[in-house]
Amino acid sequence: MSASFQGSLFGDCVQGGPIGPLPLSDGLQRTDLGSGAWIDLRPGWVRGADELFAELLTAVPWAPERRRMYDRVVDVPRLAARYERGVALPHPVVQRIKDALDARYAPEFGEGFASAGLALYRDGRDSVAWHGDVFGRERSTDTMVAIVVLGPARPFLLRPRSGHAPPGPTRHHSLGHGDLIVMGGSCQRTWQHCVPKSARAAGPRISIQFRTSEAG
Repeated sequence: MSASFQGSLFGDCVQGGPIGPLPLSDGLQRTDLGSGAWIDLRPGWVRGADELFAELLTAVPWAPERRRMYDRVVDVPRLAARYERGVALPHPVVQRIKDALDARYAPEFGEGFASAGLALYRDGRDSVAWHGDVFGRERSTDTMVAIVVLGPARPFLLRPRSGHAPPGPTRHHSLGHGDLIVMGGSCQRTWQHCVPKSARAAGPRISIQFRTSEAG
């Protein structure tokens, strides 16, 4: 797998130190979305994110996926790799990221993250449509999805799900270069999120998603 990629202008020489997650006790910001939903944001959480991006780009067995949409099966507009419970993650730093998330959120949620999925957005044409994770919509209890984004920043949007949360404005976040977002509580049932297509030139990016369920 090859793709052009320009690292952060300041990159790892400013942060220094080994690749990996920084302490979550520093800079983690929680926002209450209402209806039992919340998000946590930690900008620049993964040190050496651009180097990790380059290593995952070649180490992960990226593959296309197809998904049923109503009465037909369509190509998913991105490449993916999935790692269910008990399957070795593709890089030791990804395992360290999961361990750090488990240490922070398992006491609050009652369990750690069960599975990991990686998505490669090759350019601005790759995207993910508005949705809530399937397992989150089908259960009545709280759940969590944690996402770490590597590579150039792109918009990550959140909006209230009609009929499940009070109407409100779409929330816009720009995520990349090691940023972390965690969606918790009722978020997958009462809100939707997306990464829209971009008409501007957009370099490749990798999204690492950790879920508290095998499905997603």
